[in-house]
Amino acid sequence: MAEKKNGIDQALIRDLANILNDTDLTEIEVEQDDLRIRVSRAGNTQYIQAPMGAPAYAAAPAAIAAPVAAAPAASAAPARNPANTVSAPMVGTAYMAPAPGARAFIEVGATVKEGQTLLIIEAMKTMNQIPAPKSGKVVEILVEDGSPVEYGQALVVVE
Repeated sequence: MAEKKNGIDQALIRDLANILNDTDLTEIEVEQDDLRIRVSRAGNTQYIQAPMGAPAYAAAPAAIAAPVAAAPAASAAPARNPANTVSAPMVGTAYMAPAPGARAFIEVGATVKEGQTLLIIEAMKTMNQIPAPKSGKVVEILVEDGSPVEYGQALVVVE
């Protein structure tokens, strides 16, 4: 039996999120009676646009977004410890090296010291160095050179 909250089938939303992950689609939309649910992937985040003339659902997307975000994590790689994840402090473009063609600041397996530059985020034509919050080993780099990043997006995992 499907779990429902405020008339929205949360199991359906979880299934749609799993389909996104399994097929590498960026968006999927389902229409059922007078309800339309769209699950879309924008970078590493997913969001839901639910109402199609049903004002009761207008306030619901924030409440139902958590199950969608939680479902892919269960089927994907093991959850990361937030204390080990360096997140973007701003919106911008991530660069892994100080200049085009230069050696990257870090690579997976490298040991970094607290305060060492991990990467640069360009925002409003200003290059902002993103320092390591602690000393440790770089176990995962979650962004590519030249890719756009959002505020709060996970960038690097340092353990």
